[in-house]
Amino acid sequence: MNATELDRALGFAPMQEADLEWVAEQDKLLYPFPWAAVNFADSMSAGYGCWTMFEGGERAGYAVLMMVLDEVHILNISVVGERQGRGLGRRLLDHLAAVAKEAGARQMFLEVRPSNTPALALYQRAGFETIGRRKGYYPAADGREDGLVMRWPL
Repeated sequence: MNATELDRALGFAPMQEADLEWVAEQDKLLYPFPWAAVNFADSMSAGYGCWTMFEGGERAGYAVLMMVLDEVHILNISVVGERQGRGLGRRLLDHLAAVAKEAGARQMFLEVRPSNTPALALYQRAGFETIGRRKGYYPAADGREDGLVMRWPL
């Protein structure tokens, strides 16, 4: 599928209560320390930007954004395992950037594990730059793992 066909097959919708169990199940499959359905529900209740990405009518990814003044922070961004490696992460990231710009954001932030090399590569290709390191930010099997703080000027 070329980029134009992929764009036509993609859709984005605000996350709904009916998505919560699916999203939490995907997070369990993707991460050793996943969010629970209640974490996503709390994000929705708090008014965060919670999105579900669809490919060909099927859920393919999800994300949670927190807006603060003219900044946006990506709290969670994920593409389901069997759909990774085909450009969907970049499409989801671009959708989030468009949503953030429309809301008045001038820059986007996130934290990422240094060991998550595919995500790091995606963020760097998109234009994120590493601006800091949070020591022991993430739980890890052998204790804690640092989080790289990244920023993308919008």
